[in-house]
Amino acid sequence: MKRLSGFRGHRTAGKRAANLMFSVTTLSAMVLGMAGIGMGGVAADTLIDTIPVGNFPSGVAVTPDGSRAYVANTGEDSVTVIDTFTDTVVDTVVVGDFPRGVAVSPDGSRAYVSNNNSGTVSVIETAGNTVVDTIPAGGGPFGVAVSPDGSRAYVSNNDDGTVSVIETVSHTVVDTVGVGIFPNGVAVTPDGSRVYVANTGGDSVSVIETAGNTLVDTIPVGDGPFGVAVSPDGSRVYTADGLDNSVSVIETVSHTVVDTVEVGIFPLWAAVTPDGSRVYVGNNNGGTVSVIETVGNTVVDVVNIGDGPLGVAVSPDGTRAYVTDAVHDTLAVIDTSSHTLSTPPPSGTVPPGLR
Repeated sequence: MKRLSGFRGHRTAGKRAANLMFSVTTLSAMVLGMAGIGMGGVAADTLIDTIPVGNFPSGVAVTPDGSRAYVANTGEDSVTVIDTFTDTVVDTVVVGDFPRGVAVSPDGSRAYVSNNNSGTVSVIETAGNTVVDTIPAGGGPFGVAVSPDGSRAYVSNNDDGTVSVIETVSHTVVDTVGVGIFPNGVAVTPDGSRVYVANTGGDSVSVIETAGNTLVDTIPVGDGPFGVAVSPDGSRVYTADGLDNSVSVIETVSHTVVDTVEVGIFPLWAAVTPDGSRVYVGNNNGGTVSVIETVGNTVVDVVNIGDGPLGVAVSPDGTRAYVTDAVHDTLAVIDTSSHTLSTPPPSGTVPPGLR
């Protein structure tokens, strides 16, 4: 059985298992010593479905029309395609080795998948769910984001400390930008002018100006930032700081941290609702999703989804949040109006977030 984790991976030649920033023993001890969940005023958030997907699901992305969700299955080198109206699996696409991140183009015609062990990005044509190209990237590609006009894809390479800039018409890398230590999460502003990259090993966020693909700023954040998300108006950036059990709130004009929100244990991924009113954060070792109200930067709800939340995405209409559960190989579907699940989450048989 492969040993995987939602955090940081080092690869050994000829092996597909990933050891994270710490060994399993060290990580387990660290988690036991972490602080509890900051819950604020807890309401009744609801999980409405759990959909079986592939082995160790990681990143998730939803098409612009909200009809499909694409889930990268790290443990079996595939992407599960889900019909979001019926919550059923409609296709499985074989991609590269150890897929982690996935992003869909603004017109919905392509899905880009980062293959961490292969050093490549698979390009899926969504009309037929077929891989139409494989693009060489840097060492250990992880996070992936597409520009609002669809002309560029940005991929963080966590072995190289770089971001590959892919031109989506020719499917070629047109630039490589040096960032921080072990970059993972990557997000583009709504106007396409900036790219924000979470440097897990450097406790910072790199800011890339897309006009010249140049690094223009580095922002100190919490310990072990992993996922990063930008508000719809571009005024705020949110980083899930895994080792601090918190989310850093960055003001994008001054590039300063203006608030820190306590969430659950080992938060890794985050996503903002289309109206900017909420941030959903998957707490990998807490088995929960924290719901942050952005007006006051307070946790207003906590949703129990199981054991190993990783990737998080919100539907374009804001009615659903999708969270991958890496322990139970499922995709949790959260109703954002009630924040509840119709069925109880399964009981884990392995430590949360580890396999």
